[in-house]
Amino acid sequence: MREEFSPRRVGALFADALGEVVATVSGASIDMLSDEPDAGFCGVVGCMSLAGSIGGTILLSAEEDDLRVLCSYIAGVPADEVTREEMDDTLCELVNMTAGSVKLRLGVGENFTLTPPFVLRGAGICLGTKKRTRFVSLRMGNEEVSLRLKVVSGR
Repeated sequence: MREEFSPRRVGALFADALGEVVATVSGASIDMLSDEPDAGFCGVVGCMSLAGSIGGTILLSAEEDDLRVLCSYIAGVPADEVTREEMDDTLCELVNMTAGSVKLRLGVGENFTLTPPFVLRGAGICLGTKKRTRFVSLRMGNEEVSLRLKVVSGR
């Protein structure tokens, strides 16, 4: 029998995975800064739908300045040389790798299919859902980078 959606469990799975992914690709360490419910996003949002026995969406957002710093860590170039395309690619890859890591951690009993990630850009982006839709909202980062992670589940 599958374990029901637990915000604490889902938050811990995705936070651990994101922290590990960021450390692996950039060498930077990020920690959870907040797990207060928050429907808002930063200016750039990487998204991926998750389909299968676990259905939902993962959304990872950052302000452009934070994303430039993170891209700089990864590519080893000055932050002011990072292009918009590189920021979008980085955010998509972080979403993809984080979801993939969670998929591996869940094992055989619970599974989902990764879909192609995409990026949304804009001001005032917020999460609107049907009543009783469950979601986890986390803020992670360090003294130079701040990321917002949201995981939405339909079950």
